Amino acid sequence: MSLFGKKKEETSSCCCGGNCDAESMAKAEGAKTEGASVKILGSGCAKCNQLEEATKEALRQLGMDATIDHVTDFSQIAAYGVMTTPALVVDGKVVSYGKVLKTGEVVKILQKVR
Repeated sequence: MSLFGKKKEETSSCCCGGNCDAESMAKAEGAKTEGASVKILGSGCAKCNQLEEATKEALRQLGMDATIDHVTDFSQIAAYGVMTTPALVVDGKVVSYGKVLKTGEVVKILQKVR
């Protein structure tokens, strides 16, 4: 029984409020596992670009030959469970989110993960 005849609002469990279809979600899940081993997740803002530069420098210092993908599509970012950007993903695993890492910090993370 509800008070005053108000109906209970239904909420969607989807990350984008129900505006995504099965095809776009499958594409996001596929992008999560394929391709480059290092990804930067973010909208392309200054902080995201700073993290990308720090990651490039860290890879150069370590002598690692890896390409960096910059993912800006929100459905792909949400597929990783990231809601705060920028985020760093190494081999499909989110290793940092919500802050700009310095080159030294990225080096330590890459050494630990690899």
